[in-house]
Amino acid sequence: MADLNPIAKRIHNVTPDPVQLTLADGTEAVFEFEWTEFFQQEFQAEGSRVDDDASYRLVSSDDNEDILIGRQPAGDDGWEMLGAIDAAEAADGDAS
Repeated sequence: MADLNPIAKRIHNVTPDPVQLTLADGTEAVFEFEWTEFFQQEFQAEGSRVDDDASYRLVSSDDNEDILIGRQPAGDDGWEMLGAIDAAEAADGDAS
């Protein structure tokens, strides 16, 4: 069996603590995930961004090479794809 996606593993290992994600477009933000899970190589997670009231969902790409992030604005039924995640790390605990 192939290895798990390293970004997904990092997110999974840091959760439930806040995670700083860097998206492919350079956006950086801190997220708190309610849950993360693997099903074989496929990864899924759901949570929120600390400075936003929208819901966020992470999923593996079809080839499991990328972790993609989508956003559902509060009060909306639709999801918008934001792109791929380039990096994940534990968020700084003393952000002010």
